[in-house]
Amino acid sequence: MHRTIQRAAVRLLACTAFAFAVMSANVLHAAEAAKADLSAPRFGAWGIDLAGENRAVKPGDDFFSYVNGTAVDHMEIPPDRTRFGAFDALSRLSDERVRVILEDAGANPTSKIGIFYNSYIDEARIEKLGIGPLKPELARIRALADRSDVAAFMGDRNKLGGSLYGMYIGADDKDPDRYAVSLSTDGLGLPDRDYYLKPSFAAIKTQYQDYVTQMLTLIAWPDAKARAADIVAFETRMAEVSWERAELRNRDKTYNAVTATELKAQVPGFDIQRFLNASAVGGVDRFILSDNTAFPKKAAIFAATPMPVLRAWLAYRAVDNGAGVLPERFVRTRFAFRSKVLSGQPELAPRWRRAVEATNGVLGEAIGQEYVKRYFPADSKQQMLQLVGNLRAALGARIENLSWMSPETKRRALEKLAAFTVKIAYPDVWKDYSDLTVKADDLYGNVKRGRTFAWDYRLARLNKPVDRAEWAMTPQTVNAYYESTFNEIVFPAAILQPPFFDPKADAAVNYGGIGGVIGHEMSHGFDDQGRKSDGAGRLADWWTADDAAKFEAKAKQFGAQYDAMEILPGEHVNGKLTMGENIGDLGGLNVALDAYHASLKGQPAPVLDGFTGDQRFFLAQAQVWRTKTREEATRQRLHTDPHSPPEARVNGVVRNMDAWYEAFGAKPGDKLYLAPADRVRIW
Repeated sequence: MHRTIQRAAVRLLACTAFAFAVMSANVLHAAEAAKADLSAPRFGAWGIDLAGENRAVKPGDDFFSYVNGTAVDHMEIPPDRTRFGAFDALSRLSDERVRVILEDAGANPTSKIGIFYNSYIDEARIEKLGIGPLKPELARIRALADRSDVAAFMGDRNKLGGSLYGMYIGADDKDPDRYAVSLSTDGLGLPDRDYYLKPSFAAIKTQYQDYVTQMLTLIAWPDAKARAADIVAFETRMAEVSWERAELRNRDKTYNAVTATELKAQVPGFDIQRFLNASAVGGVDRFILSDNTAFPKKAAIFAATPMPVLRAWLAYRAVDNGAGVLPERFVRTRFAFRSKVLSGQPELAPRWRRAVEATNGVLGEAIGQEYVKRYFPADSKQQMLQLVGNLRAALGARIENLSWMSPETKRRALEKLAAFTVKIAYPDVWKDYSDLTVKADDLYGNVKRGRTFAWDYRLARLNKPVDRAEWAMTPQTVNAYYESTFNEIVFPAAILQPPFFDPKADAAVNYGGIGGVIGHEMSHGFDDQGRKSDGAGRLADWWTADDAAKFEAKAKQFGAQYDAMEILPGEHVNGKLTMGENIGDLGGLNVALDAYHASLKGQPAPVLDGFTGDQRFFLAQAQVWRTKTREEATRQRLHTDPHSPPEARVNGVVRNMDAWYEAFGAKPGDKLYLAPADRVRIW
């Protein structure tokens, strides 16, 4: 997600992704060990790696460890990763496949994806160019005469430097048939406001100041040490007035429509008109503000900050953002802090892997077309459509049978469910990159032009009909998402592989794996924020007051369960931040289980290796989250990630499902046991 616009972080308001998971170590290293082996992984005879279980753990005490304990204990996180899991393993496999595509394309002098990839791989040229590609931007920063000039520079979408305010063009939450310009505040170089304000992050904040000093020194910025202290103090003041992440999830609070005149009044001391002009939206008269109360506060901080500090901050943000495509000394310095200190990653990823990531970021759908041709079985799409249909029917039945919801709200919920759009594997219309210029000898320029192309692509859509065929992920992405403004669920090709989906696996395993993913995305349409959109995707209240109050009470009870989960000493899951994903997990698994039962058509499920159908279903769900994460990365995600940690995504869900108790004999006295009256039942 792009950090220049907090709406991208808040985009879970409209677009909620499934996020990450894991698989066993023997599979994880397969693609790394043999580049030629690009086949999908397999798990046991019927879809479960039973060797990864830890039978010494009672299922009722820790179901995650019961299913995954042995595998996690023996799992080695690759040195260039912060975690290891099914998403990570399939992502690495996807990278290997894309690498082959890009290396093949590199032999074609007219292939943009090949040219871009080769420009990243060409380390000798990058070293020879040195800091030269960054110099024009640094010269512009040095020449900024006053704060009005700074505002104009911040608005320029053709730069790599930072900005006080982020901007995004997307479908209007209250009018999804038209595009709107959304604005949010920015300004922080650390992952979250907590890193500036909480004593537990004091050591990291000190290391961050050292890092800023190092980056300014690398570009020979005057008084680097003093300016670094000023920058961290400036960002700390910004952090003090920044919204908490849980607050940024609230769609009612983050939709604030204003006119251009009203926007100017919101930011005294900041030349917002020059900012907008530089972004080519100076003539727009309607904007959506997210964290609106932070706008005037950050503008006041900006107005009180000396020009030398603002220039130094912009220079630092420029080199920080551009370091990955500069010489190795910049790459290594950035890695040492941003990956090693913040996330605990021991080693830098190999250059080819970084090149794949960068090329995906700029030319993702051009790569995706070839990825689908080579690696996606056509029959998988039809099987997925059938699965989605089965889960849609199951969710419909659950809504109809809800005891706590009134007939009026049920009717509207069923209308929304019927209106769901389903996208499987790849777009029907591919993005056209004809207007993007890619040069073999200009990696830095390729990245900047890629950013400009992406912005111009969005800008050209203003005042035109909304393109509902567009995808927010590429086919080679191992993930899935729900988009509330389009009321759609989307499943890229790369996630349609084991352990999520395997046409040859046991049905219970597929329903527990990809079925849980499908149900998760469907349930996002009815989570604490997704429920606020109607069937047309409009942000509108279609609930009776009594039903809304009942939902909120259930959500509060559910959130309290997660708040009580201590993942690291003194570090708990944030139930409010993770609420939407947790509701998606619970609702999704309930729906998937119902759909699995319906698929049996009244016949008993077969017993395989001593496991019943329901047991295999829950084993598959837990196997998806077989994950190991470095402590630093876990701590960061607890403060920034709207998804709960893997163990919580297993244990926090199953303990609220009656069928799990029946399948594994969990009973009073077990650590996960909840009395029936305390089990949360939402969808």
